[in-house]
Order: sequence, then structure tokens, then C-alpha cells
Amino acid sequence: MAKKELSREKEIERSISKKYRKTIWKNFVAAVKEYELIKAGDRIAVCISGGKDSMLLAKCMQQLCRYSEVTFELKFIVMDPGYNPENRALIEENAAIMGIEDVVFFDSNIFDVVTDAGGSPCYLCARMRRGCLYGKAKELGCNKIALGHHFDDVIETLLMSMLYSSEIKTMLPKLHSTNFEGMELIRPLYKVKERHIISWSEYNGLRFLRCACRFTKESEHNEDLSKRKEMKELIKELRLKNPEADDNIFRSLHNVNMATIPGFRDSDSGELHSFLEKYD
Repeated sequence: MAKKELSREKEIERSISKKYRKTIWKNFVAAVKEYELIKAGDRIAVCISGGKDSMLLAKCMQQLCRYSEVTFELKFIVMDPGYNPENRALIEENAAIMGIEDVVFFDSNIFDVVTDAGGSPCYLCARMRRGCLYGKAKELGCNKIALGHHFDDVIETLLMSMLYSSEIKTMLPKLHSTNFEGMELIRPLYKVKERHIISWSEYNGLRFLRCACRFTKESEHNEDLSKRKEMKELIKELRLKNPEADDNIFRSLHNVNMATIPGFRDSDSGELHSFLEKYD
């Protein structure tokens, strides 16, 4: 008897749980457990931008919801900040291919606002997007939003803050919203490396959106994007000399020796403190 051919959706699901079990699925589950990202009774808005990261996140969250002993609900949401029709159609097509159903689309004018505002477009866009996503999630009865930031985003942000902002900070696995009471942001791909996400998408023959912003399309140079690209190249060079360089940067965030830090900022008040305050 001939073996039944898997559907495209099932092939994609199988690739996550089989071929990419060690590199994607185990690290995804590890982050959820270690950082206590999901609790019983949660209703989580999975935010889909149309890129490889958010689409993988949606699929991982869907599979976890199906098989987890912890009962929680998902809402898949896509904010359209002004995509051209082809980009929106690509998101809809990929969602259908991957079996991500009942996706809630809603519109905003963020691209228009960001293009006219000047300054740092990516920073402004990210802040406005997050506010819109929180608002829609709350409207849908959710208490959390899930974003697709991954391992590389975490260590790149750390290096950018050190080299360009003179401070040590990065993305947390989860945080409470300061503007939307009772809402929380989680990052379940926190331990998943970008190169494995790229490998997964290529293995499945999937084509996702890159940055679809009109500003970055029309501009030959964008400071925010060029700095992040610079960090990617720096980490790549470090890994040539030390294959565990990226892992060590990530681990160091979980192993800060405060006894050797000359200064730090209080997380609540924002006040700067010096080691001299407790030095005899």
C-alpha cells in the first residue's frame, strides 16, 4: 500500500517537530517554560507581521496550543499599516498554506505617519505598531501579545546599546505593558536562532515578507537597519574565531556579576547608582 502523501500544511508542521526539533521546537518550548510565558487561562494575541519570524511563531504557538497540558487560547492578528495589495495577499496566502485560520486583519495609517514624521522611522514605527497591537488584543479579550523576536534580536540589541547608547540593555522575554493595564508582552522565540528560522523557511519553500515599509524601500540608507546589519556582521566575525561567541553573549545576560559592575540604573526609579555607595 502506497504511503499517503502529506499535505503542505502537515509537511510544515512535521518539519518543526521532526527536522527542526532540536534547533527550533525544543528552544521554543524551553523559552516558554523557563521564562513562564504562558499560564492556564491565557488568551494570547499572536502578532503576525508577515515575516519569517512571526509566521513561524504563529505555527509554533498553534501546535503548542493543540498539545499542551496547559489550557490557553490564541487569536492571530495582523495589523495592516499600509501594505500594498501584493504584500497583504502574500500574508493571506502564507497563512492559508500553513493552516493558520481565523486571522484577524485590521488597518492603521502607521506607514503614512512614519513617512511624514522624519527622524528614526523604525523606532517610531515599532512603538506605534505595539500600541495598535495592544489595543486590538485587548479589544479581543486577550491578556497577552506574542511577538516574533528571536535569539539574534536579543544579542544584537545588547551590542547596539553598548556600542551606540553607552548602556547595557536588551529585550526581556516578557514584560508588562505600561500603557495597557493588565496586558503583557511575551517573546516565545527568545532562544531560537535566526539562521535556523531561515533554514526552516527555505526547507519548506516558503517566501515571506521582508520589511514592507515604504520608507525603507525608498531610502537607500536607514540608520536603524544599518546598525543592526553591522551587529550581525560583527557577531558573524566573532563566531569565526569562537563558534560559541553568540551563545556566550546570550548566556552572559543571565549571569551578570553585579559585584563587578561599577554602575547601574534602578529599574523602577531610573536613578543611577555607583558601586561606591556600598564601598567601605
